[in-house]
Amino acid sequence: MTVTPSGIEDPAWFRQYPPNVPRHLTIPDRLLSELIEESVRRWPDRTAVEYYGAAWSYRRLWRESERLAASLARSKVGRGDRVALYLPNCPAYPIAFFATLRLGAIVVPVSPLYLGQDLARILKDATPKALVTLEVLYPNLAQVRGEYTVPAVVVARSSEFYPWYRRPGVNRALRKQKLPTHLPRDPSVRPWSTAVADAGSVPLVPSDPRTSVAVLQYTGGTTGRPKAAMLTHRNLVANVVQGNAWNIWLEPGEEVVLATIPLSHIYGLTVALLMGFAAGGTVVLQNRPEIRELLQLIDRYQPTQFPGVPSLYQAFNRQPDLAKHRIRSIRYCLSGSAPLPVEVQRRFEELTGARLVEGYGLSETSPITHENPLAGERRMGSIGVPVPETDQRLVDLETGTTVLGVGEVGELSVRGPQVMLGYYRQTEETNLVLTDGWLRTGDIARIDAEGFAYLVDRKKDMINVSGMKVYPREVEEVLFQHPAVSDVAVVGSPDPERGESVVAFVVKKPGASVTAPELIAFVRERIAHYKAPRRVEFRDQLPRSGAQKVLRRVLRDEAAGLSPPVAPSRAPSALNGK
Repeated sequence: MTVTPSGIEDPAWFRQYPPNVPRHLTIPDRLLSELIEESVRRWPDRTAVEYYGAAWSYRRLWRESERLAASLARSKVGRGDRVALYLPNCPAYPIAFFATLRLGAIVVPVSPLYLGQDLARILKDATPKALVTLEVLYPNLAQVRGEYTVPAVVVARSSEFYPWYRRPGVNRALRKQKLPTHLPRDPSVRPWSTAVADAGSVPLVPSDPRTSVAVLQYTGGTTGRPKAAMLTHRNLVANVVQGNAWNIWLEPGEEVVLATIPLSHIYGLTVALLMGFAAGGTVVLQNRPEIRELLQLIDRYQPTQFPGVPSLYQAFNRQPDLAKHRIRSIRYCLSGSAPLPVEVQRRFEELTGARLVEGYGLSETSPITHENPLAGERRMGSIGVPVPETDQRLVDLETGTTVLGVGEVGELSVRGPQVMLGYYRQTEETNLVLTDGWLRTGDIARIDAEGFAYLVDRKKDMINVSGMKVYPREVEEVLFQHPAVSDVAVVGSPDPERGESVVAFVVKKPGASVTAPELIAFVRERIAHYKAPRRVEFRDQLPRSGAQKVLRRVLRDEAAGLSPPVAPSRAPSALNGK
C-alpha cells in the first residue's frame, strides 16, 4: 500500500488539492537572512516598517542591523551564541533579529510580559551572551540578576523609535506610570542609539541552513520546565515560502501587513514579519493589541493582511462604529493559535469583505502546518489541509505507531521541512515527539476523506488564553508558594473573549485566611499576568482518583459551569504615547 500524507491509501483530497496552490514547492536551500536580503536588494527604498508615524526603508533597516551586528561582535557574540530579544513589537525587533542571524548566532525570543520566574527560567536555560531590551523592561532584568547575568545588554529608549513630535508624549506616559525614562548605569549596558550609529559592519557568517539553528522558540513542556524548539534557517525559510505560496492573492512589493500579534511568538514572527518581508511588504507594528488604536492604524496604513487570533477578531467585530473606518483594504487574514468560532469568522467577513481562514501550527513547526484554502472549498470548523510539502496522518493514542484511516480519531502527526530539529538540550523530550521526521502534535483530531483535519480535543493539559499557552503546573507551583495554600489544581475554563481563562481550585491550610484577589495578585507578581487565575474557587478538598491523582476533568466541568469572571482593570500602555 502507498501511504500518502494523511496515512490513507490514495485519498480523494490528494487529487483535489486546493486550486491555484501547488502541492509541491522548491524550498530554497539558503539562510533566512539571505532570503530577506533579496527583498532589500529588490525594494531598497520601499518602507519595510511603519511604527506610529516613523518609517524604516528596507535599506535603512538592513544598514542598522549590520551596525548592530558589528556592535554585538565587539561584545564577543559569534556563531552559535544566543541573543535574547526581550522586546515588544517595535522596530528594534527586526533590526536585532537580523543582526543576530548575521553573526551566525541564535535568536531567543522572550515575551515582554515575562518577569520574575518566567524570565529567569528562560535566561538560565538559554544562557544568552547578549540581550536587547527597552528601558521600561530593564528593571525586570535587573531583578533576576541573582539567577542569571547577561554579559552584554543593549538598551533602547522607547521614545527613540517614535517620530520627534510624539516623543514628549511617550516620555510623559512613562513618567505618569512611574516607569524609567533613563538608561541604567551599568558597565555591561550599551545604549541602542550608540550601537546602531557606530560605523562598521561584519560579513554574513556562512553556515548550513539545514543544521544551523536560527531561533530557540520556547514552548510548554510535559514537565513544566522551559523547552525550546530549535528552528533552523531552513525550517523558517520553508514556512515563509509555504505561507506565501498559499496566499494566491499575494502581490509582491505591494502588501501591507498589520502586525499586532507579538513578534516574540512564532506565529507573529513568521506570519506577520518574515512572510511580510519576504514579499517586500510593509509591516505596520503595533506594540500591543489595543482595538481602538488598531482601527486607527487601519485607517492610516490601509493594511491588506491582518493576521490575528480569534479573540482579536471577536473584539474587532464588536466595535460599534466600524462603518466609519477604512476596513475594506483588508483582503486576507489568517487566524491561528486558538480555534476560530464560525460566527466570528462569518461576521468578520461580512464587515470587511476579506477572506478570514483558520490555520493550525505549533512552535515546533515554525509554525504553519495546515490552512484552509483561500479559493475553492473551505470547511468551517476545520483547521484545513496541509500546506505544500507537508504530510499529515493520525496515529493511535496509546502507542503512536498505528496509522488510522478516514473518520477515525487519533493523535495528529505532521511531517515537512518546517518541522524543528528538536528541543534544545532535551533529547528525551525530543524522542517523545519526533520519530522518522514525524512530529506528534499532542492534539487529537480526525481527517475526512478530502483531507480536511478537525481538532477534537487536546492530549495535553495546556490552557489556551488568547493564543498564549499556560501550563497548569507552573501556576500551581506559584500558588503553592503562598503560606495559606494547602492544595491547588489549575484548569482551563471556556471564555467567550479569550478562548479559555485560568481557574484555580484552592484548599486553604487549617486556620489560614486568604482571599481570591490576594491569591490572584500573588501570582501576577511572579509570572506573566495572562497566566494568573481569573477566578479562584475555594474547596475543602480536591477530587482525586484511587491513585490520588487530581481529577482535572471533574474540575474542568465544574469550572465550565461557573459564571464568567469580571475582567480586571488594565493600565494604559507605556509605549503608545497616550
